[in-house]
Amino acid sequence: MESDIDPHALIGRKAVDHEGARIGTVDEVYLDDATGIPEWAAIRTGLFSRDAFVPLEPSRLVSGVLRVPFARALIRDAPDFGVGRHLSPQQELRLYRHYGLDASPPEPHEDLEFGRVAGREDA
Repeated sequence: MESDIDPHALIGRKAVDHEGARIGTVDEVYLDDATGIPEWAAIRTGLFSRDAFVPLEPSRLVSGVLRVPFARALIRDAPDFGVGRHLSPQQELRLYRHYGLDASPPEPHEDLEFGRVAGREDA
């Protein structure tokens, strides 16, 4: 999703699935802890229903409507963590896996200088 979007501007917006079928209304927006970029939206899926989390990347805000590129059934079957609380890294990983998105951590960079003291050849 566009990183310069105001997360408060998403709240109350209509959300639709990949076919344009109404999912519900954006109830809350969750920001990435490290970057502050909007990462997840909690969508109220019905009057007496629960909120379903959807990833904001690769979703798009088009003409004031949040277009989520997943099927409505998949969205409604997303893990339910409740709203109003922080998502843990484990919960986020479950959500990424549910949507089939790559959430693997970056490959560790091998530090060839690790364990050597600068300026010493024998270290």
